Amino acid sequence: MQKDLTKGSVLKVLLQFSLPYLLSCFLQTFYGLADLFITGQFNGAGPISAVSIGSQVMHMITVIIVGLAMGTTVMISQAVGEKNSRKAGRCVGNTITLFLIFSIALTVGLLLTVDGILTLIAVPPEAIEQTRIYLVICFAGIPFITAYNIISCIFRGMGDSKSPLYFIAVACVLNIALDFLFIGGCGMGAAGAALGTVLAQSASVVVALLAIRRKSFGLAVSVKDLRPDGTSMGGILRIGLPIAFQDGFIQVSFMIITIIANHRGVVAAASVGIVEKLISFVFLVPSAMLSSISSIGAQNVGAGKYRRATQALGYGVTISVGFGAVVAVICQLVPSQILALFTDETEVIRMGSQYLRSYIFDCMAAGIHFCFSGYFCAYGYSGLSFIQNLASIVLVRVPGAYLASKLFPDTLLPMGMAAPLGSLLSALICVTFFVWKKKQFLPGEPEQGPAYL
Repeated sequence: MQKDLTKGSVLKVLLQFSLPYLLSCFLQTFYGLADLFITGQFNGAGPISAVSIGSQVMHMITVIIVGLAMGTTVMISQAVGEKNSRKAGRCVGNTITLFLIFSIALTVGLLLTVDGILTLIAVPPEAIEQTRIYLVICFAGIPFITAYNIISCIFRGMGDSKSPLYFIAVACVLNIALDFLFIGGCGMGAAGAALGTVLAQSASVVVALLAIRRKSFGLAVSVKDLRPDGTSMGGILRIGLPIAFQDGFIQVSFMIITIIANHRGVVAAASVGIVEKLISFVFLVPSAMLSSISSIGAQNVGAGKYRRATQALGYGVTISVGFGAVVAVICQLVPSQILALFTDETEVIRMGSQYLRSYIFDCMAAGIHFCFSGYFCAYGYSGLSFIQNLASIVLVRVPGAYLASKLFPDTLLPMGMAAPLGSLLSALICVTFFVWKKKQFLPGEPEQGPAYL
C-alpha cells in the first residue's frame, strides 16, 4: 500500500500521483453538483436554495478539515521517506485520536448553533426550514465525512493516491443513486440530498476500512499509538492549523466577493456566481499539484533527497502555469459560448464574459503559489502559506474587488482582475522566501535526511 516517491523520474512520479488525486477532486465536485441538479428536477426554489446554501456551508467545513489533515499527510510522508515505520504508526494513531475528538466536538457545536448559522448567512425565509433540515443531517454525519477525508490523507501520505479515488468513486455512484431514491422516489427534498450525501460518505469509509484489512497497510498501529504524543500531534497541528485557517479565510473571501457582487444587482450576482463555479473546476489542477508536491516533497525531504523535492516543485509550476495559459487563451476567444452552457440570459452572458476574461488569469498566477505552498508544507513551513494567502486576501483581493465595483459600475472586467493580482502578490512572496531560504531547501544530499525540518 505504501509507494516509494523518492525513486524514478520525478515528472513521472508527479503525474502518476496527481492524476488520481485530480480525478478524486473532480468526482467530489461532480457529485456535489449532482445533488443540486437532481433536487432541481423534482423540487421548486425552496429546496434548491436549501441544497445550494447548505452545500456551501458543508464545503467550507470540509475544506477546513482537509486543510488540518494536511499535517497528517506531510508527517506520514516524511516518516515513509525516512523508512521510519514506528514514527508513521504514531502519526496515524495520533491522527485517529485527534480527529475523533475534533469531529465529535465539531458535530455537537454545529448542531447547537445551527439556527445562528442560518441567521448569519441570511437564508431566504422560504428556504429556512429546508436548509435547517439539510444542515442538521449533514452536521450529524460529520464524523463519517471527517473519517473519509482523514483516511484519504493517510493513504496519500503513504504515497497512494489511487485508493482514495476508488473510495470517492463508490461514494459518487451511491450518492447519485440515493438522490434519485430519496429526492425523486420519496419526495424528501433537501433532506433527501443531505441523507444521500452522508450515507454515501459512510459507505466510502466502510470500503476504505475493508481495503485496509485486505491489503498490507505497510505499518503497525498499536493502542499505544493512540495516546497523544507531543512530537507527532504537535507536528500535525503545526502544519495543519495554518492550512486550515488559510483555507477558511479563502472561503470567507469568496463569500465577501459574492456579497459585493450581490450589491451590484441580480445580473452581476448571477454572472459572478456562474464564473465562480467554472473557476472551481479549473482550479482542480493547481490544487492537485499542491497536494501532490506536498506528499512527494515530504517523502524526499524525509529521505534527504532535497533536489528531487525541488524538481517536483519546478514541474508542478510548469504544469500549472501551462494549463492556466491554455485555459486563459480559450476563455479570451470563446467566453460567451462557455457562459451560454449555463444560461441563456443575454446580460448574464455579457457581464459573465467580462468577469471570466479577467478572472481566468488567476489560474496561472495561483498555480505558482499553490505549488510553492505544497513545497513549503513538505518542509514544515505551512505558516508561510497562511501568511501569503492572508496578505493576498486583505491587501488585494477583497479591497480590489470592492474598489473595482465602485469605480467601474458598468463592467465586471476590472473586478475580475482583483483575484489574479492578489495571486501575483502571493507568488512574489513565495519566490522571495524560496530565494531567501534556498540554502535550507537545498542543503546537499546526505544519506539520511532530518526527521523534521
